[in-house]
Amino acid sequence: MKIAVLGLGFMGSTHLKAWRQIPGAELAAVASGNQQRLSGDLSDVQGNLGGPGEKLDFSAVAKYSRAEDAVRDPSVEAVDICLPTHLHERVAVLAMQSGKHVLVEKPMALDGAAADRMIAEAARHGRTLMAAQVVRFIPSYRTAADILRSGRLGPVRAAIFRRRCAAPAWSAWLADFAQSGGGVFDLLIHDIDFCLHVFGMPESVSASGYEDLPHGIDWILAQFWYPAIGAVVVTGGWHHPAAYPFSMEFTIVADGGTLEFDSAGAPLAEYGADGRQHPVDVPNVDGYRAELEYFLDCATRKQQPLACPPEESAAAVKLARLMLESRARNGEKIPCSF
Repeated sequence: MKIAVLGLGFMGSTHLKAWRQIPGAELAAVASGNQQRLSGDLSDVQGNLGGPGEKLDFSAVAKYSRAEDAVRDPSVEAVDICLPTHLHERVAVLAMQSGKHVLVEKPMALDGAAADRMIAEAARHGRTLMAAQVVRFIPSYRTAADILRSGRLGPVRAAIFRRRCAAPAWSAWLADFAQSGGGVFDLLIHDIDFCLHVFGMPESVSASGYEDLPHGIDWILAQFWYPAIGAVVVTGGWHHPAAYPFSMEFTIVADGGTLEFDSAGAPLAEYGADGRQHPVDVPNVDGYRAELEYFLDCATRKQQPLACPPEESAAAVKLARLMLESRARNGEKIPCSF
């Protein structure tokens, strides 16, 4: 399948590395307003994971300064949208109207209505639409989800998910709330989505925290209220720029044991109610490659991505909005009535 990657920043560069490893995927086009990157020189690309960008050979690839022109390219069959979040809906809708399948980087959109319109457009044109919620494909998270779904540990009683990094100084648009939604949308959308994935929709949400985007701080502590779980907490965000390291972690407490993971040095572990640590077999798989391979398979088969449905990605956007609303209202508990 012929793919166009739209946007050559941190996520576009990350996806390009993965696409090059996937049989059946052909990079047909790229789009960027940055002429240096459009030439294949991505050496200035930075992010919170991995090393610096690379220099790639785009000599056999169609190059567009405007994403809109790339999605109209008749040779392109699917687009991978790695543009600033406020552009996701417009470009995704145009792509589906042009007959393309669409992978759109997280967060799917900046508000639930936009995400719902994208889903409606996919149905109208019979296209595969998937948001790139890569945590569903990261081996430690995917293995934890499989363990919970198996029922082997019994009911979950409490969980905490934490994710934080330095404020993203590498892209100016991320510091603009109107374009990115801030740290909750850029970073914690992963953990919001994972909670939906394993626990379903909470009854209500409450949150507190602090935001000072000009100084790089966007921090939140949110609680998702489920009738059968004592506490589900999602917390973290952006810290001061440059020096603060990226990390993600979780602790999930069930009747039969606790699952623990910390990207800063503690691989996924299971601590049983029997007092013993039990080995956990976590496959050595690149989450980005697994994510893109799954999308490609769904698009090739013209199937909907049941392992990462856009309806749940839209729900994650709506939950993120409720978190921000509750934080602004001093922790008021807000029902999830959507």
